[in-house]
Amino acid sequence: MTNKINRLPTSVKKVIEFAPGAENSRQYRNALGNFGTGVTVVTIADEGIPLGITVNSFASVSLDPALVLWSPAKSSSRYTQFESAQHYAIHVLDFSQANLATEFALNAQSFEHCIWQWSDKGVPLIANTVARFECERVTSHDGGDHSIVIGEVKRATDFGGEPLIFVGGKFGRFAGVA
Repeated sequence: MTNKINRLPTSVKKVIEFAPGAENSRQYRNALGNFGTGVTVVTIADEGIPLGITVNSFASVSLDPALVLWSPAKSSSRYTQFESAQHYAIHVLDFSQANLATEFALNAQSFEHCIWQWSDKGVPLIANTVARFECERVTSHDGGDHSIVIGEVKRATDFGGEPLIFVGGKFGRFAGVA
């Protein structure tokens, strides 16, 4: 009996293997960029002022109770307000809203670029997204250069549509395989 060796496809040009560290942080980010994510905007109110931040570190934690997580960067100038917000909304952006992802990544007060309204908890809610999760903060955990914020979903809304995807440093859309 002979052992069969699985060979890499000839289309693979270069394999880079490394232990992540400060000296190769760009390579690490590039490797992570191979994992496609959805794109969200998290919104809060800070002393009555609507604020938003673009986030792709969003995931479901539990169905019962309904818990989700997201991870703000500690280096962000908006970190303190977002990490400690008791009420917030996570908006899954529609493919047509790539401009909102860019705007809220650059400026927390980019609400002039979208239609929005206040929730009954005083949180800005963006219109025309694919889905929205209105949350109450449960806890936050240290996650290295980010925090892991866990919230209980108090109201979820599924609007339908085509979600915006981020992979390889670019926005796009999902193209399923037949």
